[in-house]
Amino acid sequence: MTWETVIGLEVHVQLATKSKLFSATSTAFGSEPNTQASAIDLAMPGTLPVANEEPFRYAIMFGLAIGAEIGKESVFERKNYFYPDLPKGYQTTQLAKPIVGAGEVEITLEDGSTKSIRIHHAHLEEDAGKSMHEDFHGMSGIDLNRAGTPLIEIVSEPDLRSAEEAVAFAKKLHSLVTSLGICDGEMSQGSMRFDVNISVHKPGTPFGTRTETKNLNSFKFMEEAIEMEVDRQIEELESGGVIDQETRLYDGDKRTAKTMRKKADENDYRYFPCPDLLPVVFDDAYVDAIKAAMPELPEARAARFKEEYQLSDYDADILSSDAATSAYFEQLVKTSNDAKQSANWIMGELSAKLNAEEKSIKDSPVTAEQLGGVISRTQDGTISSKIAKQVFEALWDGKGTSADEIIESQGLKQVSDTGALEKMADEVIANSAKQVENYRNADPDKRPKMLGYFVGQIMKASKGQANPQAINKILIEKLNALL
Repeated sequence: MTWETVIGLEVHVQLATKSKLFSATSTAFGSEPNTQASAIDLAMPGTLPVANEEPFRYAIMFGLAIGAEIGKESVFERKNYFYPDLPKGYQTTQLAKPIVGAGEVEITLEDGSTKSIRIHHAHLEEDAGKSMHEDFHGMSGIDLNRAGTPLIEIVSEPDLRSAEEAVAFAKKLHSLVTSLGICDGEMSQGSMRFDVNISVHKPGTPFGTRTETKNLNSFKFMEEAIEMEVDRQIEELESGGVIDQETRLYDGDKRTAKTMRKKADENDYRYFPCPDLLPVVFDDAYVDAIKAAMPELPEARAARFKEEYQLSDYDADILSSDAATSAYFEQLVKTSNDAKQSANWIMGELSAKLNAEEKSIKDSPVTAEQLGGVISRTQDGTISSKIAKQVFEALWDGKGTSADEIIESQGLKQVSDTGALEKMADEVIANSAKQVENYRNADPDKRPKMLGYFVGQIMKASKGQANPQAINKILIEKLNALL
């Protein structure tokens, strides 16, 4: 009997508010350490937190997007535990009355099948600071800029059965929160972090003891961590061992995992209602107003892309899944006037470069307007598709501000002059006696494929700038004249 994997996710989504959950301190990323930690964020004596409205609105938007019940009375508790980067000694969070109740998210797997993943709840809470280890020797530094930044923690039911399902679920959540505009989705900056609870058991038997792998910040690392932990647990159980309930860490750079701490049982965090914060109560009119102003969600956007741009299901799903990619695509279509070529370039050359340099599309050195210029110059015959890739590379490297500028400065304009192309064709034919003889003796239906050699020689002679369509026409006329 094979083993079955059981996975549940806790997803920490950093909300894209300008200020923190209980103070007016900035949440801007990248500031000098400890320059954005106010007395309120640190719970200094004599300070009192004041709840900001925007995080509540963002949390409600998420709840509406997953069809969840919205908690009309939102209550905060103190979760008491010690970490060096938790200056208060407690975290202000929600337990008894979370703002978002049960909902569900539908995922699509690689084979095209779909599965509904239940959300247990999502609650608002403040983030902790960050421990810094890389730049210190024999000690750690603490950056409290992140302390107090608003999060929603999304807790799934244990409905996931593989790394593939877990990654599909995480990607769907990423698509939802970025489309809603409530999170920037920059996982490298800690905007989304995943805690993965994993256990294995034989079908028909109770779930096994689970472990928790914390703070995964990429889809790739999540997949690797899950597969490694599942293999570890199965190997341990099949060798007669037992699985300890523990918290684990995964190092994606080294592809290693280790125990962070053991858990004899669930931690006793001594939750109690926060005495400094009153319950926050919403009425139906407030929630209805948020619902009426909801942005377009990925499923609706995919349907619109298929209808408006005549895209395939695959293209529409890829381009609609991420808000930034969707915006780039629509701007690109406006510039290029060609939806299919725009889709091909985004999912081809652009994605390859972004992935190679670990950039998001928001950080692309080539703007939609610039790429649109490349596509337009291909369509009007100014450059070939091969030269278009060369122009794209030059734009990426900052060697020009537009396709036209690069084409002009580097002399990349496609040769379409009939006289020049005929001269090239005559030279190639004169120097290819064997290939000409083979063409003359070949069956008529095989001759079109034999043109490739002659086209390739002309493209080589013209450094890729000859017009392929014009070349083909000229070669067919000249070679057929020799039959």
